[in-house]
Amino acid sequence: MLCALSIQDIVLIERLSLNVGEGLTALTGETGAGKSILLDSLGLATGAKAEKGLVRIGAERGVVSATFDVGPDHAVWTLLEENALPTDEELVILRRVQNADGRSRAFVNDQPVSVGLLRQVGEALIEVHGQHQSQGFLNTAAHRDLLDSYGGLDKDVAKVRALYDRRRTLERDLQEKQASREQALREADYLRHVAEELASLDPQEGEEGRLADRRAVLMAAEKVSSDLADAVEMLGDDGLEQKLSSAAGRMERAAARLPDDEAGPLAAAIERLDAALSEFAEARSAVIDAADAFVQDPDEQNEVEERLFALRAAGRKHSRAPDALAAYREEVERQLELIDEGEASFGKLEAELKDAQRDYDKAAAELSAKRLRAGKALDKAVKGELGPLKLGHATFSADIDPHPDEPGPHGIDRVQFLISTNPGAPLGPLKQIASGGELSRFVLALKASLVAKDGKTVIIFDEVDAGVGGAVADAIGERLARIAEGSQVLVVTHSPQVAARGLAHWKVSKAGKKAMTTTVEPLSEDERIEELARMLSGAKVTDEARAAARTLLADSRAEAGRSAA
Repeated sequence: MLCALSIQDIVLIERLSLNVGEGLTALTGETGAGKSILLDSLGLATGAKAEKGLVRIGAERGVVSATFDVGPDHAVWTLLEENALPTDEELVILRRVQNADGRSRAFVNDQPVSVGLLRQVGEALIEVHGQHQSQGFLNTAAHRDLLDSYGGLDKDVAKVRALYDRRRTLERDLQEKQASREQALREADYLRHVAEELASLDPQEGEEGRLADRRAVLMAAEKVSSDLADAVEMLGDDGLEQKLSSAAGRMERAAARLPDDEAGPLAAAIERLDAALSEFAEARSAVIDAADAFVQDPDEQNEVEERLFALRAAGRKHSRAPDALAAYREEVERQLELIDEGEASFGKLEAELKDAQRDYDKAAAELSAKRLRAGKALDKAVKGELGPLKLGHATFSADIDPHPDEPGPHGIDRVQFLISTNPGAPLGPLKQIASGGELSRFVLALKASLVAKDGKTVIIFDEVDAGVGGAVADAIGERLARIAEGSQVLVVTHSPQVAARGLAHWKVSKAGKKAMTTTVEPLSEDERIEELARMLSGAKVTDEARAAARTLLADSRAEAGRSAA
């Protein structure tokens, strides 16, 4: 429930803190006192559209906080978890900061959020009904969900939605596979020709680069081979080697003529000449090996070029890079395999789709039958509410119209709430037929019927008693009190019969002469009698009006006691 509401610098409210209790709380006051400001402030905290005109004149910003005490099974916790918002407290605190320049900030449990998310959380916690507010009851698109909630059909709807999604997935898969196969069939001859051509060519990934590199080497091979041959020829001349050998022989003879102790310098020279002869022989052998290794097949360059040019020609033909031909070949072969699969694979998929369609049709038909039963029960429940609300001549019908040819995630039914306000008159949409006063009572009758299925933490009725009085107003008050049993309802009212039903009674009034300020005060017993008397008699409160107020309050409490018993 709504535990506390704090308002600062919003329109005529300078600073206000209210603690809200369970049951029915009545808000009364003179016209223009600011009751709508209170609701606008609560709307601001729950994500309503913000306007800079809401900020009190002279203030930089206005702030509204609404604190809700929510049960552990409430759907709002799932919403908070899905959006990574704190859920470790029992309270949900919504706060809105509205700047005078029109900008605003939103918070949930002290975490900044978008206004859209604040509105989602607010809609899960609070519901407002007014004479000119539809809030789903007048929105035909919401009637099916309202009926499903009333009938406890959430699991059935979830089952139908899952089967619908499965059927759609299988249908989409089959359509895509059929489209691919039909495309392949149209191109079958061409694909087979391409497959044969590419199989014969057998392109390999990265082959073009390797062939281009090899071609470059082969194109340089003739010059390289010539240079190597010249080097071999030069090194093959015996003149240099013979001169080195002769020089070494002469050095050895000279050394032999000297004593050993004098031949040392010659020995070093002889050793270097021997090393030179050895290095020369190894160098010549290496050059000969290089020349032998570089001998190329004279036909290789032609073969490499033919292969390279064939790959590039195929790439141009198929609008692909040569290195992408191998992947293209696999793609073509897959398309041909799809053609060759024949009808077998499609038959399996079609059988799965047929089973999914059968399962969906069965579940949707079962859901439709349950909706019909729930609709009859809702018709009966609303009819029971209309009499006490002085609409006994009216008729209500939850119209369930199955359309098997229009399957959807919610089943096959169109659901619309229809009414007739005059005996014998045809049924029509609620928002088109009911007058202002009748509309308020129809919405109240629906709410009284659906309240046990509703998960809202707080429900606000804004002047739903407009245009009625006397016994009708008393009936409205009784129904509001019933809705408030075990929950929390706030009602803005000008009817003393409705106000007397409240467990709590707040008075909204203006104070001050120059800077007008709206205040909200919980009334004591005597103050409440005085306010009820004012509502009964007008500006001048008489003793007779006070006596009538006491009687009205006592009768309301007595009736509430009998209802509780």
